[in-house]
Amino acid sequence: MTIPASPLRLYRHPLSGHAHRVELFLSLLGLPFERIDVDLKSGAHKTPEFLSKSPFGQVPVIEDGDVTMADSNAILVYLAARYDPSGRWLPRDPVAAARVQQWLSVAAGQLAAGPAAARLVSVFGFRLDHERARAIAAQLFAVLDQHLAARRFLSGDEPTLADVAMYTYTAHAPEGGAPLDPYGHIRAWLARVEDLPGFVPMQRALP
Repeated sequence: MTIPASPLRLYRHPLSGHAHRVELFLSLLGLPFERIDVDLKSGAHKTPEFLSKSPFGQVPVIEDGDVTMADSNAILVYLAARYDPSGRWLPRDPVAAARVQQWLSVAAGQLAAGPAAARLVSVFGFRLDHERARAIAAQLFAVLDQHLAARRFLSGDEPTLADVAMYTYTAHAPEGGAPLDPYGHIRAWLARVEDLPGFVPMQRALP
C-alpha cells in the first residue's frame, strides 16, 4: 500500500455522515490523518478561507499534500485510486466498477434524500419534509434488504467503496425516525462492516 509523505488533513464535523464515510475509509486503509473539526454552527464553513477549499461550503474536505478535494464520494474515489493499488475498494473490472458506481449514485440520491434528510430534521432541526424523507428511506431499505439477502456486501462477497458510502446514514437512520428493525439483512450487513479491521464508528447524535 502507498503511504502518504505526511498525514492527510480531514476537515469534518463529528456528526456529519458525509464526513464520517471519509474518516471510515481513511481508517480502513490505515492512512495517517489529522481531524480538523469545522464549527458549522458558527458558520466556519462559509468563510472565504473554507470556501476556497470547498466552494459549496460543505464538509468533508481533505488535503493531501498539494491536493485539496471536496465531496465525500469524490474523496472516496481519490483515496481508493491513490492508496489502494490492489483495486479491492474500487475494482478495475468494468462491470465491478460500474456496480460500485451504482451505489455511489444511490448514496448521493435516495440515501441523501431519505435517511440523511430525515436525520437532518430530527437531529439538526432542518425544515424539510420529514414524512417524505422517511417514506424514501423505507422504500430504499426494502430494496436494500432484498439485495443483501443474496450477498455479504453490496457489490458481492468483499467490501468496496459501495459499502463505505452507504454505511453511515443507513446505520444512523433510526436517529431520523427511519427504523431498521424490519430489515434483518441490512442489520447483518451493518454488523459485517463494523467487523472490518480499522472500522471506526460515528458518534451517536441521539440516545
